[in-house]
Amino acid sequence: MSAHEIETDVVIVGAGPVGLFAVFELGLLDLKCHLLDILDRPGGQCAELYPEKPIYDIPGFPVITGQELTDNLLKQVAPFGPEFHYNRMVVSLEKQEDGRFRLVDDEGQAYVCSVVVVAAGGGSFQPKRPPVPDIADYEGTSVFYAVRRMEDFRDQDVMIVGGGDSALDWVLNLAPLVRSLTLVHRRDNFRAAPVSVGRMKELVAQGKMRFVLGQMKELHGADGQLTSVSVRTAGGEENIPVTRLLPFFGLTMKLGPVADWGLELNDNLIAVDTEKFESSVPGVFAIGDINHYPGKLKLILSGFHEAALMAQAAKKIISPDERLVFQYTTSSTRLQRKLGVKK
Repeated sequence: MSAHEIETDVVIVGAGPVGLFAVFELGLLDLKCHLLDILDRPGGQCAELYPEKPIYDIPGFPVITGQELTDNLLKQVAPFGPEFHYNRMVVSLEKQEDGRFRLVDDEGQAYVCSVVVVAAGGGSFQPKRPPVPDIADYEGTSVFYAVRRMEDFRDQDVMIVGGGDSALDWVLNLAPLVRSLTLVHRRDNFRAAPVSVGRMKELVAQGKMRFVLGQMKELHGADGQLTSVSVRTAGGEENIPVTRLLPFFGLTMKLGPVADWGLELNDNLIAVDTEKFESSVPGVFAIGDINHYPGKLKLILSGFHEAALMAQAAKKIISPDERLVFQYTTSSTRLQRKLGVKK
């Protein structure tokens, strides 16, 4: 095996609530997990699209926000030490001669595992491209839809466009590094956390950045490198020096490369059984909104149930000779020690 490959028991594609709970169920069975997600944080749709929106159908919680649910799940899986790989998309999956799977992400990182769990919600989140002429010419060189390395923005003239949590978070994170920073949003109110908005306004008041009320109109530059961006404002049009542009115009969901993995699909969803939630390829499971079976309900609680049954089947694949004894966390001293609640 290459020194650059990561070897683990299970690779989970998707770090939303269902993927996170899968870590818990697999961890109880002593299975090590690596998770990959195209977003820059855990929580999937819950954390990215409605972090402050109340959810009312999580058992035991009359009301909980998407971010609170994510935070609780992260605390729950902490004892099992899962390893996360953000801003990553799995581009290929192959079965090896030894029966294990080899996955490669869009950064070229390879993972070798015995079980693959697809918990990618409705598919991978893809950034929406702003309706600005020729923006594709600059993508990957000076236009980015995610921050993979903050150092790439040091001493640059950065423009961030958007009014949600991602836009405001990166305003605050990049402000100490950049040469100049401009936030552009079409409205004077934001969808981000109030504390983030308040900190942004403090930076504006201190002269450490600009906020421009307006909309991008045109990009200027050559050979993929931006030099400035024209912004339409109430007072006319302003040309702002920019060498790095981060547009946060929301996300759209696509099945993505999963469609090329040779799995049986049903209307762009992965067909699974209802005993193990295994796909048509043995060892590859699908849980949560990404799967399809008769009577499927797209609910987080359904995904939690699917994760529990999947974990039992995964253990049998990884440890076929080990006798699997079902245990309850309420009564098993062994499980309670794993969770750190009993010495």
